[in-house]
Amino acid sequence: MKILETPLKDLVIIEPNVYKDDRGYFMESYKHSALESYSGDFHIIQENESFSKKGALRGLHYQAPPFAQAKLVRCIQGTVLDVCVDIRKGSPTYMKSFSAILSEDNKHQLFVPKGFAHGFITLSDTALFSYKVDAPYSPSSEGGIRWNDPMLNIDWKLSKDEFIISEKDGVLPLVNDWMSPFE
Repeated sequence: MKILETPLKDLVIIEPNVYKDDRGYFMESYKHSALESYSGDFHIIQENESFSKKGALRGLHYQAPPFAQAKLVRCIQGTVLDVCVDIRKGSPTYMKSFSAILSEDNKHQLFVPKGFAHGFITLSDTALFSYKVDAPYSPSSEGGIRWNDPMLNIDWKLSKDEFIISEKDGVLPLVNDWMSPFE
Protein backbone atom coordinates (compact mmCIF):
# COMPACT_ATOMS: atom_id res chain seq x y z
CA MET A 1 0.00 0.00 0.00
CA LYS A 2 1.46 3.36 -1.05
CA ILE A 3 0.50 6.60 0.66
CA LEU A 4 0.83 9.58 -1.69
CA GLU A 5 0.81 13.09 -0.30
CA THR A 6 -1.28 15.72 -2.07
CA PRO A 7 -0.68 19.49 -2.22
CA LEU A 8 -3.19 19.89 0.65
CA LYS A 9 -1.80 19.39 4.14
CA ASP A 10 -2.85 16.02 5.67
CA LEU A 11 -4.96 14.91 2.66
CA VAL A 12 -3.48 11.71 1.18
CA ILE A 13 -4.18 9.27 -1.63
CA ILE A 14 -3.97 5.58 -0.79
CA GLU A 15 -2.83 3.39 -3.64
CA PRO A 16 -3.38 -0.23 -2.61
CA ASN A 17 -1.34 -3.18 -3.81
CA VAL A 18 -3.66 -5.15 -6.07
CA TYR A 19 -2.83 -8.79 -6.67
CA LYS A 20 -4.48 -10.05 -9.87
CA ASP A 21 -4.68 -13.54 -11.28
CA ASP A 22 -7.06 -15.53 -13.46
CA ARG A 23 -9.61 -15.66 -10.61
CA GLY A 24 -9.81 -11.88 -10.21
CA TYR A 25 -7.94 -9.78 -7.66
CA PHE A 26 -7.20 -9.33 -3.96
CA MET A 27 -6.26 -6.14 -2.14
CA GLU A 28 -6.16 -4.70 1.36
CA SER A 29 -8.59 -1.79 1.26
CA TYR A 30 -7.62 -0.56 4.72
CA LYS A 31 -4.62 -1.14 6.98
CA HIS A 32 -4.48 1.00 10.11
CA SER A 33 -0.71 0.75 10.53
CA ALA A 34 -0.07 1.99 6.97
CA LEU A 35 -2.26 5.07 7.40
CA GLU A 36 -1.66 5.79 11.09
CA SER A 37 1.03 8.44 10.69
CA TYR A 38 -1.41 10.47 8.54
CA SER A 39 -4.71 9.60 10.14
CA GLY A 40 -3.80 9.77 13.82
CA ASP A 41 -6.60 8.31 15.91
CA PHE A 42 -8.82 7.42 12.92
CA HIS A 43 -10.96 4.45 13.91
CA ILE A 44 -13.74 3.41 11.58
CA ILE A 45 -17.10 3.31 13.34
CA GLN A 46 -19.40 3.31 10.33
CA GLU A 47 -19.32 2.68 6.59
CA ASN A 48 -21.74 4.44 4.25
CA GLU A 49 -22.44 3.75 0.61
CA SER A 50 -24.05 5.79 -2.15
CA PHE A 51 -25.14 4.85 -5.64
CA SER A 52 -25.23 7.67 -8.17
CA LYS A 53 -26.08 8.29 -11.81
CA LYS A 54 -23.78 10.12 -14.23
CA GLY A 55 -23.63 13.81 -13.36
CA ALA A 56 -24.79 13.36 -9.76
CA LEU A 57 -22.84 15.93 -7.76
CA ARG A 58 -22.77 15.40 -3.99
CA GLY A 59 -21.13 18.10 -1.93
CA LEU A 60 -19.32 20.01 -0.72
CA HIS A 61 -20.16 18.68 2.77
CA TYR A 62 -18.63 18.45 6.23
CA GLN A 63 -19.60 17.69 9.82
CA ALA A 64 -18.74 20.52 12.25
CA PRO A 65 -17.10 19.94 15.64
CA PRO A 66 -17.74 18.26 17.99
CA PHE A 67 -19.11 15.73 15.46
CA ALA A 68 -16.44 16.33 12.80
CA GLN A 69 -15.69 13.28 10.66
CA ALA A 70 -12.53 12.03 9.04
CA LYS A 71 -13.32 9.85 6.02
CA LEU A 72 -11.68 7.17 3.96
CA VAL A 73 -13.44 7.22 0.59
CA ARG A 74 -13.29 5.10 -2.55
CA CYS A 75 -15.26 4.33 -5.68
CA ILE A 76 -16.08 0.61 -5.77
CA GLN A 77 -17.84 0.64 -9.15
CA GLY A 78 -17.61 3.29 -11.86
CA THR A 79 -15.62 6.52 -11.84
CA VAL A 80 -15.94 9.74 -9.87
CA LEU A 81 -14.08 12.99 -9.58
CA ASP A 82 -13.55 13.42 -5.85
CA VAL A 83 -13.01 16.97 -4.54
CA CYS A 84 -11.73 18.13 -1.15
CA VAL A 85 -11.41 21.69 0.17
CA ASP A 86 -9.31 22.52 3.23
CA ILE A 87 -11.58 24.60 5.49
CA ARG A 88 -9.29 24.65 8.56
CA LYS A 89 -8.58 28.26 9.51
CA GLY A 90 -4.86 28.73 9.99
CA SER A 91 -3.93 25.81 7.73
CA PRO A 92 -1.29 26.68 5.12
CA THR A 93 -3.67 25.27 2.49
CA TYR A 94 -6.86 26.94 3.81
CA MET A 95 -9.53 27.26 1.07
CA LYS A 96 -7.41 25.34 -1.45
CA SER A 97 -9.02 22.43 -3.28
CA PHE A 98 -7.72 19.14 -4.59
CA SER A 99 -9.41 16.69 -6.92
CA ALA A 100 -8.62 13.12 -7.91
CA ILE A 101 -10.18 10.47 -10.09
CA LEU A 102 -11.30 7.51 -7.98
CA SER A 103 -12.44 4.48 -9.93
CA GLU A 104 -13.01 0.76 -9.89
CA ASP A 105 -9.98 0.51 -12.20
CA ASN A 106 -7.38 2.49 -10.23
CA LYS A 107 -8.79 1.47 -6.81
CA HIS A 108 -7.35 4.66 -5.27
CA GLN A 109 -8.78 5.98 -2.03
CA LEU A 110 -8.59 9.36 -0.33
CA PHE A 111 -8.11 9.89 3.37
CA VAL A 112 -10.05 13.09 4.10
CA PRO A 113 -9.13 14.53 7.51
CA LYS A 114 -11.49 16.45 9.76
CA GLY A 115 -11.72 20.04 8.60
CA PHE A 116 -12.22 19.36 4.90
CA ALA A 117 -15.33 19.90 2.81
CA HIS A 118 -15.82 16.90 0.55
CA GLY A 119 -17.80 16.09 -2.55
CA PHE A 120 -17.77 14.16 -5.78
CA ILE A 121 -19.37 13.99 -9.19
CA THR A 122 -20.13 10.76 -11.04
CA LEU A 123 -18.29 10.62 -14.38
CA SER A 124 -19.38 7.12 -15.45
CA ASP A 125 -22.94 5.99 -16.19
CA THR A 126 -23.27 4.96 -12.52
CA ALA A 127 -21.00 4.76 -9.50
CA LEU A 128 -20.98 2.95 -6.19
CA PHE A 129 -19.12 5.01 -3.58
CA SER A 130 -17.98 4.02 -0.08
CA TYR A 131 -17.29 6.29 2.90
CA LYS A 132 -15.65 4.89 6.04
CA VAL A 133 -16.03 7.45 8.85
CA ASP A 134 -14.78 7.85 12.40
CA ALA A 135 -17.79 9.64 13.91
CA PRO A 136 -21.55 9.22 13.62
CA TYR A 137 -23.62 11.53 11.44
CA SER A 138 -25.16 14.42 13.36
CA PRO A 139 -27.84 16.41 11.48
CA SER A 140 -27.27 19.47 13.68
CA SER A 141 -23.55 19.48 12.75
CA GLU A 142 -24.06 19.14 9.02
CA GLY A 143 -22.58 21.90 6.90
CA GLY A 144 -21.36 22.70 3.43
CA ILE A 145 -20.22 25.23 0.91
CA ARG A 146 -21.52 25.69 -2.62
CA TRP A 147 -20.06 23.39 -5.26
CA ASN A 148 -19.82 26.20 -7.84
CA ASP A 149 -18.35 28.95 -5.68
CA PRO A 150 -16.28 31.16 -8.03
CA MET A 151 -13.68 31.62 -5.27
CA LEU A 152 -12.98 27.85 -5.35
CA ASN A 153 -13.02 27.62 -9.16
CA ILE A 154 -13.42 23.82 -9.19
CA ASP A 155 -13.38 22.06 -12.55
CA TRP A 156 -15.99 19.29 -12.17
CA LYS A 157 -15.05 17.78 -15.59
CA LEU A 158 -18.62 17.67 -16.95
CA SER A 159 -20.74 20.36 -18.54
CA LYS A 160 -23.20 22.00 -16.14
CA ASP A 161 -26.18 20.75 -18.17
CA GLU A 162 -25.17 17.19 -17.12
CA PHE A 163 -25.19 17.97 -13.38
CA ILE A 164 -27.77 16.41 -11.06
CA ILE A 165 -27.74 18.41 -7.83
CA SER A 166 -29.96 18.09 -4.78
CA GLU A 167 -32.05 21.07 -3.78
CA LYS A 168 -30.13 21.21 -0.48
CA ASP A 169 -26.71 21.30 -2.19
CA GLY A 170 -27.90 23.96 -4.62
CA VAL A 171 -28.48 26.47 -1.82
CA LEU A 172 -25.39 25.88 0.32
CA PRO A 173 -23.64 29.16 1.18
CA LEU A 174 -20.91 30.74 -0.89
CA VAL A 175 -17.55 31.13 0.83
CA ASN A 176 -18.01 34.89 1.30
CA ASP A 177 -21.32 34.27 3.14
CA TRP A 178 -19.97 31.46 5.34
CA MET A 179 -17.66 31.00 8.32
CA SER A 180 -15.60 27.88 8.84
CA PRO A 181 -16.27 26.04 12.13
CA PHE A 182 -12.69 24.64 12.09
CA GLU A 183 -9.96 26.57 13.92
